[in-house]
Amino acid sequence: MIFDVNHPDVKRAIDNALAEDLGTGDITTDACIPLRLPAQAQFVARQDMTLAGVELLTVLFEAPLLRYKSGDWISADEPFALVRGPARLLLSRERVALNFLQRLSGIATLAAKFVAAVEGTGVRILDTRKTTPGLRVLEKMASAAGGVVNHRMGLYDAVLIKNNHIRLAGGVRQAIERARAANQPIEIEVRTREEIEAALELGAARLLLDNMTPEQAAIEIEFIGHRAETEISGGVTLENVRSYAVAGPDFISSGSITHSAVAVDINCGIYAV
Repeated sequence: MIFDVNHPDVKRAIDNALAEDLGTGDITTDACIPLRLPAQAQFVARQDMTLAGVELLTVLFEAPLLRYKSGDWISADEPFALVRGPARLLLSRERVALNFLQRLSGIATLAAKFVAAVEGTGVRILDTRKTTPGLRVLEKMASAAGGVVNHRMGLYDAVLIKNNHIRLAGGVRQAIERARAANQPIEIEVRTREEIEAALELGAARLLLDNMTPEQAAIEIEFIGHRAETEISGGVTLENVRSYAVAGPDFISSGSITHSAVAVDINCGIYAV
């Protein structure tokens, strides 16, 4: 997935990040660096990683040279972008650029590892809404750059009946019957055979098997028998995702792809030219 730098949420996130860091101005740079000193900045991967967010440099700087795109695998010590411009501008935007690149590439790198872990099973990995407030669009773009399929973007674009909905609605049957008013395919979280049977009887399009062991999930997926799509969620990690994939679901979702990704190491060296 190509990063859409014109998306309003992306532009808003960049503007907010610059305002947060610059405030009334970069007093150190303005004091130390001549006004018209030209410079160049080179961005270098310090570890093996899946790149994400490099297109944001086109918003932060004028005409950067991008040697790679989001979704590309980069080896350690590989330069991937070069920016030229006033030294003051490069210095004042260096940290914002790195914060985005390191965070987003960390998500893409972890996402790619999840995808690789289930290779050959036919299972598709999904991300979740467990994202940094204000950065959801960017973090989901990063997930997609790593090969993950984006789940719903928010509460507004898909019906997903969770356990709390079921409890408050009075049960699986009541929740599904009421959710039909949304005129959307219905996905529902199920935890017992009784809930599975009710959801299938009422025509749910996808069943979310929540917090089951791989062995339990395999039994229920066999019982469902393609009468609905199946998704496994809850407690899924990079270490156990292959075991869940072998159970035969259509999808596996993991919040850790966004909420637990570790930022990658990227260096930005700035030099006078």
